[in-house]
Amino acid sequence: MRIFVLGAGGTGSLLAELLARQGHTVWCGDRDPGRARRFLGKKSKIEVVEANARNLWSIVRAGRGANLVVNSSPAVYNKIILRAALRLRAHYVDLNAHLSSSPFRPEQFRFHKRFVAKNRAALICAGAAPGLTNLLAHRGAELLDSTESIQIRLFESTESKDPISTWSADVAYDAAISRPRVYRNGRFALARRFDGREKFRFPPPIGETPVYLAAQDEVCMLPYVMPVRDVDAKIGGNDFDRLRRWYRQGRLNRSAGIVRKRFPQTLTPRRVAKLIRQGVLENARFAAAVLVRGTKDDQPLLVRWDANFPTLYQIRQRGLISTPISYATAHLAAIFIKHFPRDLSGVIEPGMLSVETRRAIVADARSRDFRIALKITKLKKQEDDDF
Repeated sequence: MRIFVLGAGGTGSLLAELLARQGHTVWCGDRDPGRARRFLGKKSKIEVVEANARNLWSIVRAGRGANLVVNSSPAVYNKIILRAALRLRAHYVDLNAHLSSSPFRPEQFRFHKRFVAKNRAALICAGAAPGLTNLLAHRGAELLDSTESIQIRLFESTESKDPISTWSADVAYDAAISRPRVYRNGRFALARRFDGREKFRFPPPIGETPVYLAAQDEVCMLPYVMPVRDVDAKIGGNDFDRLRRWYRQGRLNRSAGIVRKRFPQTLTPRRVAKLIRQGVLENARFAAAVLVRGTKDDQPLLVRWDANFPTLYQIRQRGLISTPISYATAHLAAIFIKHFPRDLSGVIEPGMLSVETRRAIVADARSRDFRIALKITKLKKQEDDDF
């Protein structure tokens, strides 16, 4: 395919390289081509053209001839880029939702009929979390006769002396100031920020850590495509602890806007390498757990998936400079695109893919040294009323 990647930052640049290795013809668009080139590196042969995600016609001009538009820009621009993909008569992929039009339904779904009319597919939220987490939730539900609850638990930790954006700074800020969504007893609701503290045990070497309710897209996606009563998402780790501390100190305020000292621009690979040499950045981890509770043959069960991704140290050992979240998201997005459903049309959530496609994506993720483990635990029957 001819693929146009819009947004060549920490994730988009690595994703473009991975897609080129798959044999696709790839070029990137960014409002700052010079900075994008620094992410891609001097040896990269991938073309970078100027494109402003705020301007529909800028995207159309830069992406002309593309079979697929990959949106690696902040989710606030999703609707503009979706319209540009329709103008280009191209398929579409993005990494997350903004939930601006409706607090409980991804804005991308509003474009379903338009993509059907063009006979094109828009695969949304196709990264690590959301993305892989959606697939694991669906796979867990397939192992049960009925599903009661789904819990997403994430761990994000950066061992650094100063705040560092391991993901898009704008996305991190937007998530920090947004109220978490929860799905309780079949109804959506907004929860208080950093509420719902619990101690959750991740696999070693992370172990037990406090996690708090967070604004995650899975909560607003899974209830639309599968029968479930309760869904929530919580995040732990020192990155999230820092956000919680700023919130309690009154330093996270939507009216004040983004403060670059707290949410610096995403580091280029050379800058990451320099901070490592200086001892400012030591290591970083990213992990995800998906817990699905339900029944099978009248027996209450807990189906648990754990996904552990390479640490910053392990990524460096492979000769790459990328943060764990960007690394995992780019690789998962490349796998989703490898299995892109070109025979379908409309807006598609990862769990809406065929069973065979979902299993192939998880199998490919495991082949990339992403450790994905499954554990099924029998629960006492009286516990069934507690969830």
